Amino acid sequence: MAAPFEPHHYVARHVSDIPRSGIREFFDIVRSMPDVISLGVGEPDFVTPWHIREAAIYALERGKTGYTSNLGLLKLREAIRTYVEREFGIAYDPKTQILVTVGVSEALDIALRAVVNPGDEVLYHEPCYVSYSPSIALTHGVAAPVSCSAERGFALEAEAIEKVATPRSKVLVLNFPTNPTGGTLRRSELLKIADVVLRRNLLVITDEIYSELTFEGEHLSIASLPGMRERTVFLHGFSKAYAMTGFRIGYACGPAEIIEAMMKIHQYSMLCASIISQEAALEAIQHGEADTAEMRDQYRLRRNFVVNAFNAMGLTCHLPRGSFYAFPCVKTTGLSSKEFAVKLLEQEKVACVPGSAFGPSGEGYLRCCFATALDQIQIATDRMAKFVQRVRK
Repeated sequence: MAAPFEPHHYVARHVSDIPRSGIREFFDIVRSMPDVISLGVGEPDFVTPWHIREAAIYALERGKTGYTSNLGLLKLREAIRTYVEREFGIAYDPKTQILVTVGVSEALDIALRAVVNPGDEVLYHEPCYVSYSPSIALTHGVAAPVSCSAERGFALEAEAIEKVATPRSKVLVLNFPTNPTGGTLRRSELLKIADVVLRRNLLVITDEIYSELTFEGEHLSIASLPGMRERTVFLHGFSKAYAMTGFRIGYACGPAEIIEAMMKIHQYSMLCASIISQEAALEAIQHGEADTAEMRDQYRLRRNFVVNAFNAMGLTCHLPRGSFYAFPCVKTTGLSSKEFAVKLLEQEKVACVPGSAFGPSGEGYLRCCFATALDQIQIATDRMAKFVQRVRK
């Protein structure tokens, strides 16, 4: 008699060991509750600007419904080349050094898969976006988090990298401005980090999806520093700056050999990004600057309001210099970040993400996305103030 079939025995060990996303798991609860104000999912509340949507519609009307080159539309890659050189000061060959991907998430995934061998260490700063550690695990690499502190504005420090790095370290992953903290890197520290990278012969994968949403100071890419372009994979996309999350378009720029390796993985998994989304992205990157500036101004107003509100209710919160996330500290309430988030949701119907979802360094904090309408943010922070006052009694 045949043994009973047990599907869980067939799931690969390195996959079954990966936890579900702390963000998505939490918002499964949110979906079941009516009238919740969400400061949770990192998605702009703006609709994609009309001229960008129109470009997608026009592409359909013209019958643009087929495959593109695996690398992406050449005209889009050429526009990306122009944009990246103008905005970041980095020059790439659109024919061999730029790859259009299905969002920046795919770009990060295939960049890691292209360069990490089993046992290689990948350094990354924490708190960080939820996919970094699982993406490293899926390559059979070793995740090596570098903790960042609120006292330093959640900026990564070269000295902290040195303490974690070993001879097995191969890659450093950066994400500035950072999700979930809004931390940024100043030129002086970035130069020190570049020095560590050069001395330790590391490859850098830099995720700069929030770069246009920098509120104070300059945004500087590590790829633009001396000696760094040839050892950096620069990742960017359209979701945040142009409110194009559903279009799922990102891109990677880097050395031709690494882009070629990434393209092979992309070729056998995704094949190519949607041609309709690529046509919309072309319109965005060529004519969307004013839209981005308008949205950034709104985010700045919301940021100022929400940070002041958190500090007024006694939840210490640094002023994020970029992205659209605030990261207040909830330690003084005596609750863990998950306890705080769950009770806040149950009692006041406000949804925020527990800081622990972004790694152990995030415990004691809460990620609050201010890409939500200001009137909703006002109601949410009023409810949170009542909750904080109640739990402290």
